[in-house]
Amino acid sequence: MSARRTKPSLYISVDIEADGPIPGPYSMLSLGAAVAGVQDADAFTAADPEKHTFYRELRPISEEFVPEALAVSGLDRERLRTEGAEPAAALTEFTAWVREVSAGAQPVMAGYPASFDWTFLYWYLIRFTGASPFGHSGCMDMKTLYATKAGLPLRAVAKGTMPRELLSRRRHTHHALDDAVEQAELFANLMAWPGPGSPTR
Repeated sequence: MSARRTKPSLYISVDIEADGPIPGPYSMLSLGAAVAGVQDADAFTAADPEKHTFYRELRPISEEFVPEALAVSGLDRERLRTEGAEPAAALTEFTAWVREVSAGAQPVMAGYPASFDWTFLYWYLIRFTGASPFGHSGCMDMKTLYATKAGLPLRAVAKGTMPRELLSRRRHTHHALDDAVEQAELFANLMAWPGPGSPTR
């Protein structure tokens, strides 16, 4: 199949907050997502990251949690026990939202780092809905994207090592939707960045 006939990729910045390091024993407590842009065979086109967004807070699925992990988000597990969405309902709504915003394109989850957020997101999607709108591998890691363009070892990459012009001016608040929007802007900037030594936008 030629590149011209390949479906565009619709990149969705996703951020999750959790109360531990892995899903199953621990819980995903909130899920935020923002459309970052679309890429076809010709170019990447950034989107307004505040235009198409999704946010849910979820009921914990176990009694276990790591206090330090919970403190990062500031979410109240006791409140979420009664007010949080049932995971099956929240992930079903998320899947419907992804399919709606990616109509005509293939959705790709973009994360920073994708390894953590994708682990929770994919596990929850399969566990509670039986399927993933991203397939089993439709994710892109922003750290890897930067490392590749900058010619750096992956473990040398942090937001503090990136040119300031690439970073969003929004604060990283550890609220899942705030951070998804912030990282959607970072992703769009990375996609447009030609690499070191070239002028940034």
